[in-house]
Amino acid sequence: MALLELTAHSQTLEREVDFLVILPESTAGLIGMESRESACCKTLYLLHGMSDDHTIWLRRTSIERYASAKGLAVVMPAADLSFYTNMAYGERYWDFISSELPALCRSLFPQMSPRREDTFVAGLSMGGYGALKCGLRAADTFSYAAGLSSCADMAGLIRRGDLAAKTFWRDIFGDLKKLPGSFNDLFAAARDLAKAGEPEVKFYMWCGTEDGLYPDNVKFKDHMLSLGLPLTWEESPGTHAWQYWDEKIQTVLNWLPLGKEEE
Repeated sequence: MALLELTAHSQTLEREVDFLVILPESTAGLIGMESRESACCKTLYLLHGMSDDHTIWLRRTSIERYASAKGLAVVMPAADLSFYTNMAYGERYWDFISSELPALCRSLFPQMSPRREDTFVAGLSMGGYGALKCGLRAADTFSYAAGLSSCADMAGLIRRGDLAAKTFWRDIFGDLKKLPGSFNDLFAAARDLAKAGEPEVKFYMWCGTEDGLYPDNVKFKDHMLSLGLPLTWEESPGTHAWQYWDEKIQTVLNWLPLGKEEE
């Protein structure tokens, strides 16, 4: 695998942005590594959580080793504390992550497949919210979406005041009274996708039963299933910690359509 640290210009954000890319390369005999060549790569956009940045998945997990065995390209962008939204008082990270970044990566790396069927998204915590939102609101771009320990019920989370002052949330979402039912509400997004009927996106969710976000994840899981959306749900003992996410990102890769029979 090749690891690339990139700085590129974003037209959406109107500034330079940093992101990491793990890219399959035609190299045999890597010591201690299983690798697969891929002339046309399927791609996973892997999103970070609060307090982290684009380097965190590489620092806290063995994602490069896991992706190498699958012949999978992985793109890890930075989104600050935006919750992957077009912020009310800030930058347009939703447009950047859901639209501009995939187009930019495909232009820079022609071996990345342009097909939505080969384009996936996953994340944890804040990034789990972003990944699920990408699957629900950008179904023309992503065909599989996975959320680990996701911030699944933003309105409930803000109402409980678990993480930060209301001014912090208003900078991101604007008028908090209008958040339920809005574009940034996953429950509303799920209803809209179910009503639209197509294109189909497959979803995966996991949360540890000792995680403070577990009740919100169960609530959203039940909502998704009640709408008939294709969701694979798993839960197991665990807290909001990297030892579980390192394990579960491997589960996500095994869940994605990456087998040789799919190529």
